[in-house]
Amino acid sequence: MASSHKHGIRIAIDRGGTFTDCVGNPGTGKMEDDVIIKLLSEDPSNYDDAPLEGIRRLLSTFTGREVPRGEPLDTSKIESIRMGTTVATNALLQRKGEKIALVVTKGFKDCLEIGNQARPKIFDLAISKPEVLYQKVVEIDERVTLEDYAEDPERQITSTEPREKSAANSDLLRGLSGEAVRVLQRPSEEKVRSQLQTIYDAGFRSIAVCLVHGYTFTDHEALVGRLAYEVGFKHVSLSHELMPMIKLVPRATSACADSYLTPAIKKYISTFQAGFEGGLGTESAKKESGSKRTRCEFMQSDGGLVDVDKFSGLRAILSGPAGGVVGYALTSYDPTTKIPVIGFDMGGTSTDVSRYGSGRYEHVFETTTAGVTIQSPQLDINTVAAGGGSRLFFRNGLFVVGPESAGAHPGPACYRKGGPLTVTDANLFLGRLLPDFFPKIFGKSEDQGLDSSASEKLFAELAENINKEVAGDKDRRMSADEVAYGFIKIANETMTRPIRSLTEAKGHDTSQHRLATFGGAGGQHAVAIAESLGITQILVHRYSSVLSAYGMALADVVDESQVPSSKTWSEADDTKSELKKTMQELKSKSSAKLKDQGFSDNEIVFEEYLNMRYRGTESALMVVKPNLEEAEKSYEGDDWAFGKAFVKQHEGEFGFTLPDRDIIVDDVRARGIGKSFEGLEKTIDQQLNEITPNDLDEGKRYGMSKVYFEGGRQDTPIYKLENLEVGDHLKGPAILADGTQTIVVTPGASALITETHVVINIGESRDQNKKVNATDVDPIMLSIFANRFMAIAEQMGRALQKTSVSTNVKERLDYSCALFDAKGGLVANAPHLPVHLGSMSTCVRTQAEIWKGRLKEGDVVVSNHPEYGGTHLPDITVITPAFSGSQIVFYVASRAHHADIGGILPGSMPPHSRELFQEGAAIKAEKLVSEGHFNEQRVIELLYDEPAQYPECSGTRCLADNLNDLKAQVAANQKGINLISTLIEDYGEEVVQFYMKNIQENAELSVRNLLKDVYRRFEGRDLRAVDYMDDGSPIQLKITIDAEKGEAIFDFEGTGPEVYGNINAPEAVTYSAIIYCLRCLISEDIPLNQGCLKPIDVRIPKKSFLSPSDKAAVVGGNVLTSQRVTDVILRCFNACAASQGDCNNLTFGFGGNLATSASPTKGFGYYETIAGGSGAGPTWDGTNGVHTHMTNTRITDAEVFERRYPVILRQFQLREGSAGRGQHPGGEGVIRDIEFRIPVQVSILSERRVYHPYGLEGGEEAACGINYWVRKVQKGGRGPDAEEWEDRYINLGGKNTASMQQGERIIVNTPGGGGWGKLGEQSKAVKSTDVQAGWRKGSIAGRHEAQETA
Repeated sequence: MASSHKHGIRIAIDRGGTFTDCVGNPGTGKMEDDVIIKLLSEDPSNYDDAPLEGIRRLLSTFTGREVPRGEPLDTSKIESIRMGTTVATNALLQRKGEKIALVVTKGFKDCLEIGNQARPKIFDLAISKPEVLYQKVVEIDERVTLEDYAEDPERQITSTEPREKSAANSDLLRGLSGEAVRVLQRPSEEKVRSQLQTIYDAGFRSIAVCLVHGYTFTDHEALVGRLAYEVGFKHVSLSHELMPMIKLVPRATSACADSYLTPAIKKYISTFQAGFEGGLGTESAKKESGSKRTRCEFMQSDGGLVDVDKFSGLRAILSGPAGGVVGYALTSYDPTTKIPVIGFDMGGTSTDVSRYGSGRYEHVFETTTAGVTIQSPQLDINTVAAGGGSRLFFRNGLFVVGPESAGAHPGPACYRKGGPLTVTDANLFLGRLLPDFFPKIFGKSEDQGLDSSASEKLFAELAENINKEVAGDKDRRMSADEVAYGFIKIANETMTRPIRSLTEAKGHDTSQHRLATFGGAGGQHAVAIAESLGITQILVHRYSSVLSAYGMALADVVDESQVPSSKTWSEADDTKSELKKTMQELKSKSSAKLKDQGFSDNEIVFEEYLNMRYRGTESALMVVKPNLEEAEKSYEGDDWAFGKAFVKQHEGEFGFTLPDRDIIVDDVRARGIGKSFEGLEKTIDQQLNEITPNDLDEGKRYGMSKVYFEGGRQDTPIYKLENLEVGDHLKGPAILADGTQTIVVTPGASALITETHVVINIGESRDQNKKVNATDVDPIMLSIFANRFMAIAEQMGRALQKTSVSTNVKERLDYSCALFDAKGGLVANAPHLPVHLGSMSTCVRTQAEIWKGRLKEGDVVVSNHPEYGGTHLPDITVITPAFSGSQIVFYVASRAHHADIGGILPGSMPPHSRELFQEGAAIKAEKLVSEGHFNEQRVIELLYDEPAQYPECSGTRCLADNLNDLKAQVAANQKGINLISTLIEDYGEEVVQFYMKNIQENAELSVRNLLKDVYRRFEGRDLRAVDYMDDGSPIQLKITIDAEKGEAIFDFEGTGPEVYGNINAPEAVTYSAIIYCLRCLISEDIPLNQGCLKPIDVRIPKKSFLSPSDKAAVVGGNVLTSQRVTDVILRCFNACAASQGDCNNLTFGFGGNLATSASPTKGFGYYETIAGGSGAGPTWDGTNGVHTHMTNTRITDAEVFERRYPVILRQFQLREGSAGRGQHPGGEGVIRDIEFRIPVQVSILSERRVYHPYGLEGGEEAACGINYWVRKVQKGGRGPDAEEWEDRYINLGGKNTASMQQGERIIVNTPGGGGWGKLGEQSKAVKSTDVQAGWRKGSIAGRHEAQETA
């Protein structure tokens, strides 16, 4: 417990959800003098507050005097108390924070309910979005916008005076970021005071304030804050003070979280401080005289400590887990060898992973916890599973682990509370967890140990049920041991995938890391996890079960400060000097705060950062100032080489650079660190170099046990950790245990005891996969292969993102990668973009047939044509066959949305196209690569030359991006082939092919069971439905089910003919809609592959608009008709009322190939889709302002929208009264009102403007959408009014294009969702709970959500 302050008792505490861990040191700083206490966080019959009880016990131990409970604790002997707490997290999870109101700019009252408009789970018909934290919204009539816009081709920048030189009433001012801010409406003090008084009188005492562009223009927020305190509010959270970063929604949510949680934190701290005689913290230290002064600091989410008086709710969310990251980082990373470390924290209710490398913590600045998106520096901690409490299921022939958890109550079956089977039970049953070493806190009297018999009984029953379901002879029966071990293997597979994602997504090789495992359950899984990741060394700290508390003892005090910027990076001295000046101001502020807490200049160090990105991209990187060693080595001694450091970091993380683009500085950040940790006496590598291993004396053995490893139970020695000495070396199998942890050393691995760690080295493991045959389906191997196939598709996706260049692929993640069998049948697809699900397979099967017998190794095929399995032309599919000898054994494919492929409009998504050629290049079947040679000239002909031959059409407008992205797709496919080749090396081609086939049969079985169930529910009747496009074209469907076989005919006879317009939908779109609907109806996580469609006979009439000719326009089919097909299928099944049935595709811009100019005009283009209401169902209400069914794209944040484009977003809120009424009402649509500041071409492509979203079971239909053009027109007439202008509302219809002038607006009113059940009947809505609500969602979840909202 090394520290630079060495006198009194030092105490570090982690108050967790179940246990509170305390580590105390008498002041020596020596590890051997530490005292560890572990106690229940809640034990009201014995004590009121666990941390106070822990401190009481430590004081009793160190002073030799039993301190009575209830006696104020004497602080004179205590030098410091450091603490992490779950108070904030629990208040957030249980929604038990302060009653708060949100103060926001007029027009944005629903901005947090709409959020980014994406739904959290794409296959849930009952959409559940997290509840907002506020109870009331106050809209302030104020507005500012940015004068310039980033996409301006002329790069005009408006000059402004510094604020101190500007007139107070000027409408054009300089913001904190340096941008010119236009004040459109100043707030009325009198009106604001009145509004605040009204909510104060209603009982509110805490408010959150977030105004549009408040991150750079703080005047209006500061005014509201001043008035709020004058009215009497106790707590006011101003967004610009908390985190002055662009993005309205995350900043507003952060302000709400702070105002919601900080009062709860303050209440707790007040109660905690009352338990002491003498003050705690810096402020009290200033007041106290003599020896009563005690430092008291709390751990923040960013891994730094803060004085008790400055601890806030916003930065407390990861208070406990952050300590664990600090603990393993400072004890497992050696700054000399620089081997990076992956942290694996597996406890009873969650498994968290993180990474530490380069001697710095990895932070993220926008994360989601308990459904609340926080904008604040936080350690990149990711929950990947529910820990030892993860529940075990056998579903649809597959072994499934989690994400549901048994929690602390009832807990696992072995906890004696009647709980379900969990991972903990599996470890106990297999002998990997020893009851002798587990606390005896169970049973009615809370004095019994774990109940092994309860676990054994349930595993025996489960094994019997599995054997009944998996038909076959007695030789294939699975024992209870095999079943339990199968679940352990699946749990390990489930956790391995996100760990690999965490490292590879940032450009790191997982196998080059060490694994630091901690938490009570980590030691039982660490070896298997490390083997899967290719990691050869595991570090288990002596304090691994209390590492979060130990981390608090080692942590530094931190002060973070940040300001926004908009500067273009330049090596010129004036740019650098301005940024240096800003940085110095931040450092001076931090330094003053740290000195105030008792740190001297020589104890304060800084990390200096610039948040940088290429112009036109949104992937900002937080770039740290190079240290002297890095500057000398890489930047010719320039320690302010931020530009070069950014380019290097960008290439490492994304695989490319953009040398022709400007680099923009978004934020300047200083992290001031008050050093209190001097470093360990010896690092782990120094210890390893000095230790001479000694083979373990058998006399130290505690006992023997039969422990299950691959192949059966083995006699396994057990050792007590406290009996082992430094240098002791043992070979697996073995179990090392003490009262808080159990470490399993598998056969083939070995363990070495050092002063601080148990070091496990992975050798040639004998715990390899058993011989797998290709005759009988092993449900465990089926589950493993399901994970492996999906992991291959995911790794292909990461390779594609890393090597691509375009914003669509790299940032919006608008792509899918997939694996197919030898006939082109889908095996695994990632991510699950609904519109890609069935259609990629149609494409691969078509190409496989076309090229049959003509493809060679090294060939790659490309296609995007609707008749050949494409959806719309911008989605280009690249297909690579894999050979065994001369035979194709499987295919891999990647589909990416290319930003432009020619046609009549930029973006290749014209709202008024009539023929396919108007939408761009159409590729039926071409070789992209021939025997390893990339056919670049042919690609140029296809994308650039051929589309330009058509009237009013252009070739692609971004050829370089197209070529780069196609090459990235080829590389991603090759990655997939290499990974499957490795799988074949491990298991053999026959086995891999066998499980490809069986994973499809598994999905097929799920669909057959669904169809049989539907047949019973509808008593054998045919299912029929019809709905209409707005032009009157019907989509008619009859579903006939054969209950005996579990098969169905989906017959679309009666559907309207091909349309001279663009709502024609390729057949592949209908297949995608069918797979999507079936997955929604099954409502369980099944493999999504070709098997889903095998029981379905789809009959689509040729020449209908669901099976159009090869020249028909289709761009609306992909985004509009797909939604109506979904509505019709779900109506057949009587599943739910209609959702908005639309994507509301809006585009605007200017420039391109104009007939009136000899050369193209530079301009910009913008495209978005807009949310609406979702349909209600038998057990749920519809959801407001959300994307539904075949789309799930995020909306651009209001502030980013106005920074990038010449627009003012006047209103974005819910459209009240648009939902269908009923027993369960539908969701409301939204109103999106955009004013244009320059002349632009605006296009809208939408549906449900004529035919209403239907209600079901007596529920009412929802309102149609309507699109208005608010046009500036002269009043006309005679006299003085003749020259006056007025706003005239013009209905644009569902599909139109208009040239809008400066000051004109488009208002899109989107449809609501239909209602369910008769109005007035008692609601049967069931509130769904998200089992992952408490998971810490760092960069892994952020990436996953971005993929599912592409």
